[in-house]
Amino acid sequence: MRVVPNLYPAFAGHEVVVHTPDHLRSIADLDAAAIGLVAEAWRSRAGTARATGYPCVLALVNEGRAAGSSLPHTHSQLVWLREPPPAVAAEGGMASVLHGRIVVERGGVVLLCPEISRSPYEMRVAPAVPETAVYESGLLAPALALAAEAVRRLRALLPGCPLNLWLHDGPWWHIHLVPRLTVAAGIELGAGIDINPLPAGEAAARLRDA
Repeated sequence: MRVVPNLYPAFAGHEVVVHTPDHLRSIADLDAAAIGLVAEAWRSRAGTARATGYPCVLALVNEGRAAGSSLPHTHSQLVWLREPPPAVAAEGGMASVLHGRIVVERGGVVLLCPEISRSPYEMRVAPAVPETAVYESGLLAPALALAAEAVRRLRALLPGCPLNLWLHDGPWWHIHLVPRLTVAAGIELGAGIDINPLPAGEAAARLRDA
């Protein structure tokens, strides 16, 4: 595993975490040991960011060109920020984190489809009990492992589906997983109203069976 500066940085602190020396294409292809190393790399670099004046680190994974990925080899990005990003601030309180249809619960973390989803098969992974300080949490690696399982379940239904995954370190930290299956058109962009043709309950049932 290697952590290197992003070749095309969008921020002063912008890094790429190369997940494995093997030529694997998805976080879903990593075994438990490799997932644990990804979690450790995120934790270590977040500590360095905080020590140098960047208290907030956004970890994210883009898979597939439609999701913004330019490299086929599995990797993640770490963005160093001086304050919480607007999307974290906009989430508000903790009540909505586990408001959805559960796909599976394991090892203290829950995989679910949010009741209000912006796209088909949108998923969230979160501790079953509220936690802060994700980069110090012993549940980060299990949560990443469950997110990788979520990608495997999704791709059993939709092989090669592009997706975005990101980690929000708020009052109740959680991972978002958003497949790129729909196109934001006039209603979504102009009104800020997402159109999702697949109810959360149906999505969760399909993912449980996958």
